[in-house]
Amino acid sequence: MNKPRLWDWWSRDPEGDAPGDDETQAPPGVLNREQQEQLERDISILEDDDRTRERRLAREAEKTVQTAAEESLRRLHVIQLGRCPECNAHLSRHLFASICEHCGWHEFDSPRSGPVTVHLRNGQAIEGQRCYLARPAMAVIVRNEVVIARVSLRTVDWIEYGWTPAELDQRHRQLAGQMELLCGWCNHKCDPDADGFHLAQVAFGSTQERYTFCSDPCYEAFRRMYPARVHRNCYERNCAECNLCIKRYDDEAEGIRMLAKDLLAARRKG
Repeated sequence: MNKPRLWDWWSRDPEGDAPGDDETQAPPGVLNREQQEQLERDISILEDDDRTRERRLAREAEKTVQTAAEESLRRLHVIQLGRCPECNAHLSRHLFASICEHCGWHEFDSPRSGPVTVHLRNGQAIEGQRCYLARPAMAVIVRNEVVIARVSLRTVDWIEYGWTPAELDQRHRQLAGQMELLCGWCNHKCDPDADGFHLAQVAFGSTQERYTFCSDPCYEAFRRMYPARVHRNCYERNCAECNLCIKRYDDEAEGIRMLAKDLLAARRKG
């Protein structure tokens, strides 16, 4: 037996007669005509069949995922430009970490196979393969894909990440295998280990850019073609001692650590 609908009960006359058209005589708590229509529309939405509701929820989920992807892409572009996604200050970037010294925002990689040791304030230590900072204020330690401990951050003294030389070497090889460097003059692929390879940081405008060159001739041709900022002496000056432009790169040692910034372009497929 079907139960009476809510709006039928509200509109029913106590004596059993149909409700009148004079809304001014409606008892307290009874909806007016516009509110009644709105109520019926709202309830009809909730009374959709399962298939209609599933399609509606799928559209809402797709919109949520798209919005999140757009926000993530925006943040990645800001980081790629060497700026903090939270306060837009200069970002100190390393191969496996990005840190903002202004607001404290940071992002870093942790070892996937190397040990992670959580040192507690009572002197004990818990060792796992991964450690996640979860809510509410908890540290979750994982070993062999299993959560072995969950401790309050109030009891944690410090967290130690045990990078092994083998894993670091593997990370460098993976990065080199996924990326490629193009010559700033001939646009051919560069080999950082080849003779004649050059890397230069040059500010043609207010912001410095980084270029790689596959050979001495390409590097010299580039310098002859673009001497526009020779007064800054970008080709020879120590970047750490110069403040004549907006820096996007820190002065680091030669090698993959220096190259693995946003100069590295993803290898084209196909």
